[in-house]
Amino acid sequence: MVGHLFGGSGGPAGPTTVRYPSGRPWVVARSPWRHVSHLSRGADALVLIGPARVPDRALADLLDRARTGADLDRLLRRLPGIHHVVSLLQGEVRVRGTASGLRRVYHCRYGGLRVASDRATVLAALCDAEVDEGALALRLLDFVPHPLRHRTLWHGVEEVEPEFSLTLGDDGPGYRIRRWWNSPRPHLSMARGKAAVAAALENSVREYTKEYADGRNRISGDLSGGLDSTSVAFLARRAGVRDMLAVTVAGRDAFAEDEQWARRAVEEFPGLDHHVIPAHEYPLFFAGVGTPGEPLDEPFYLAPARERARAMLEPAVRAGSRIHLTGHGGDELFNGVPAAYRDLFARRPLMAWSRLNATRHLHGWPLWPTLRQLLARPRYGSWLARSVTPEPLLGLRTPLLTWGAEQSVHPWITARGRRLIRAGYLSAARRARPLAPGPGRHTELDVIRTGARAFQALEDLGVAMGVPVAAPFFDDRVIEAVLSVRVEDRMDPARYKPLLVESLRGTVPDALLDRTTKDEMSQDQALGLRRHAPDLRRLWTDARLARRGLVDADLLVRLADEPDTPLLQENSLWTVVACESWLRAIEDQGRSRANRTNTRAKEGTEGT
Repeated sequence: MVGHLFGGSGGPAGPTTVRYPSGRPWVVARSPWRHVSHLSRGADALVLIGPARVPDRALADLLDRARTGADLDRLLRRLPGIHHVVSLLQGEVRVRGTASGLRRVYHCRYGGLRVASDRATVLAALCDAEVDEGALALRLLDFVPHPLRHRTLWHGVEEVEPEFSLTLGDDGPGYRIRRWWNSPRPHLSMARGKAAVAAALENSVREYTKEYADGRNRISGDLSGGLDSTSVAFLARRAGVRDMLAVTVAGRDAFAEDEQWARRAVEEFPGLDHHVIPAHEYPLFFAGVGTPGEPLDEPFYLAPARERARAMLEPAVRAGSRIHLTGHGGDELFNGVPAAYRDLFARRPLMAWSRLNATRHLHGWPLWPTLRQLLARPRYGSWLARSVTPEPLLGLRTPLLTWGAEQSVHPWITARGRRLIRAGYLSAARRARPLAPGPGRHTELDVIRTGARAFQALEDLGVAMGVPVAAPFFDDRVIEAVLSVRVEDRMDPARYKPLLVESLRGTVPDALLDRTTKDEMSQDQALGLRRHAPDLRRLWTDARLARRGLVDADLLVRLADEPDTPLLQENSLWTVVACESWLRAIEDQGRSRANRTNTRAKEGTEGT
């Protein structure tokens, strides 16, 4: 059996091969940006793959004290939760990622073996797997909820859900799936919780930066002016970073405040090198659609913003940055989800209703639909089966107090695509189990894992450009600390991200913690639809999704010529652009692989 963990795509570094204590190949890792830390003790062995090297003495302590996989998971809680873990204990091989879903595990049968990888694309190529069109149709929706999100895009390639580990059989295709992680109980007050969150965030940022915090290596980071990226920048300074480049984008909107707040942060951060990208130089949404991209594990939801992400990273690449820090994950962790008030309702009904009612007024939710959702108790499978509808919804006026967001099927999805989506939902609903007993905690975990999956595509883009990208908020230890704080302490409609604000007092200047606004990019999207209409038209003229009978290319072409139509105000093109871009990259990769195989075969024949 082989554990094949392929950390990232591209890069000049050759593969690192870790062998069993017997000498046979065990783990093959190829990445210039992640460290493979490994140690064997007798018949036991441990491999950790993460952003920094774990000292041998720490690995030895883990192996000395762990007798089972459960022992190892408990001991690993002393380290930041950002590693792939491969262990051999008492003859049992186990592979797991992170509870956030940022580090994932896939597996497939290859010959008579079970092979595991952190990349579905690697296994699909190895096993010559075909695209699963039902799974692709699901990605045309705005949201892919649990457990449908874990259905891979290839037949025969399976994903292990984040809270489970994969135990491989002994020299055969057999395997077992076992739970290794449970969501923490929300029991901490703000006073205790803020200390735990602060410590977890400091440790996570230090883990990402400790190899570059000597003043001789430059790192970089987003500095949008928002609370999340600002917090990460000051945490990096606390971790000892002395040479840092901060990148800010100037807003096109005359009322945008991000640049102003970013400049305030620079004033409070002596020695910080600040690069501002002028608004007119920053790409609009949908720039570069149709250009070749990296073959990723799944469609990149932010594909319409790919050129924007590249523009953010280019200053870091030019500056020779060793790692680029971001605030991704801050919204998912600290905004909170309204459904959490349902969980609070069982303990403190008056407080829960008071805060929920304030949230209702803030979002314009009608009273009776809000009450119906608050008092309803549908089973998760029943809710899942009817959570997608062909009918228009109320949009932002739809309460969000159930197991997740209900959604409509976009009008460009064909009848065949709708049948595949419906079949996928009904099949999943028959066996689906929620991530937690209550809708609040379930939705919190679902939101975090959705964000972590989206961020991995940005990681891949950074690796392709030559700079790794990090999101310390998606560290398991940070997530556990946040979710351990009581709902009433970390969520308040009258305050903006109160737990993050209180956790970072003393690290981030108070003047920067006072911001309660956040810029939005609707103008960039509207302008992008108009300016890049010809690119979108070309994309749909030869749509690979249409060839597979999943979308109506004629309708999409007409919409490209009508960028201001109300239909595009009610329906986003993001997922269909993401799926089309992904499918083109995968098909192009398959043709290139077939051409290389044919060339080698021809050369071999000529050589004989």
